[in-house]
Amino acid sequence: MRRIGIPVAALGIGAWSVFPIYWMLVSSLREPSALFAAPRLLPGPFSLESYKTLLELTDYPQQFLNSVMVAASVVAITLVASVMIAYAITRFRVPGRALIIGTMLYAYMFPPMLLAIPLYGMFTALGIADSLLALVIAHCTLTLPLGVWLLWGFFRSLPMDLEEAAMVDGCTRLGSFLRIVLPLSAPGIVTVAVFAFLLSWTDYAYALVMVSSDAQKTLPVGIASMIGAFDMRWGEVMAGASLIVAPLFVMFTFLSRYFIQGLSAGAMKG
Repeated sequence: MRRIGIPVAALGIGAWSVFPIYWMLVSSLREPSALFAAPRLLPGPFSLESYKTLLELTDYPQQFLNSVMVAASVVAITLVASVMIAYAITRFRVPGRALIIGTMLYAYMFPPMLLAIPLYGMFTALGIADSLLALVIAHCTLTLPLGVWLLWGFFRSLPMDLEEAAMVDGCTRLGSFLRIVLPLSAPGIVTVAVFAFLLSWTDYAYALVMVSSDAQKTLPVGIASMIGAFDMRWGEVMAGASLIVAPLFVMFTFLSRYFIQGLSAGAMKG
């Protein structure tokens, strides 16, 4: 029973997790009239009308571009700042470094909506409210603590002897960091990049509070704005959600090996 039960349970959990995504993709490719017919598990008849309407008659292309700019900026800022902070804490005598690490983890525990209102007040006072810059800064409050926490475990596990040997051979501190530390920490850096992109790309709470103009909206808020009180364009909503998932699917396809290594290594080393 154990040999049979475990695979069956795993298959059931996998089907339960994958079915909403499957139904979303199938619904986005159906003819609009077929969406309100009797539901069928098998796809068909196929039609790209929902995608055509979404891209031609809505602000989805601009919202997609906004999400790309915000997510790319968040990933870049998170990687640079996390690497610098984590390396400095593990390699130099920084006063209160245990407090810094604990504060990073504690800051990540706050729900986004708890920080959204005070952050919006600060951005309004600074004159950057309702802008993509404010959204990037807000997202970094979520991604930076997690990035520092993960990379701190990686850098702490790397022996100092490797860097000292490189410096004896003529490398500077920067040279040993670029040639020794960064390549060995590649799984952790990829993991931080994936988490930062995922949190920024799918964020709804901060985007809803920080951005109010249509020209600055990102994809999650743009998709939600298609849901009206008396009108529901299911085809366009499903098509938009499918296009949101597409970059994540491509990213995990090429980076899944490093992502799994980073999670397992971070769990053991951190």
